[in-house]
Amino acid sequence: MDYQKVTTKDILIIGNKSELSFLTNVEGTGSLARQFMPRLQEITNRVGTYSFSIQKYNTFDIKTMTPETRFEKWIGVVVSDLNSIPENMESLIIPGGDFLVFPFQGSVSNFIEFWQQLHNEWLPNSIYQLDNRPHFEKLPAGYNPMRVDNQEEIWIPIK
Repeated sequence: MDYQKVTTKDILIIGNKSELSFLTNVEGTGSLARQFMPRLQEITNRVGTYSFSIQKYNTFDIKTMTPETRFEKWIGVVVSDLNSIPENMESLIIPGGDFLVFPFQGSVSNFIEFWQQLHNEWLPNSIYQLDNRPHFEKLPAGYNPMRVDNQEEIWIPIK
C-alpha cells in the first residue's frame, strides 16, 4: 500500500460538526457538506484550497467498532488562527504529530472498501500503532463524492 509518513504541527480547523455513526456517516456527511460549503467565503483566514472530512473517535479500535459506533464528524477547512469564527460554525484543533498519508482515487464505495482493508489488514500487520487523535480526509477543491475519479488523501494518526 502506497503511503508517506508526515509530521505536522497543530492543524486549526473551522467548520461544522455532527454526531454520526458508521450507519449514518454517508448521509450525515453529505448534510454537513451542504451546510458548510456554500459558506466558505465567510472564512476570511482560510489557508489553502482543501476541505477536510474529519472523524473524531472516542477510541478507535477496529475490533470493537460496529455500524452503530458513534463519533464526531466534521467538515471544515484549515485556518491561520481561530480569532474569527463565523456564526453557527465551530473550531477544532487537530493536535500535531505523526500521520500516515494514503493517496486514494475512486468512488465512495471504493473508499469504504479501501478504508476497511487499511484498518483490518494493512495497519495491524504494519510497524505502526494508531494514536488517539482525529482521522481525516483531505479533499481538493471541486471534490464530488459521486465521481469515480476522486482524488484525496487519507490521514491516519500514529504514535
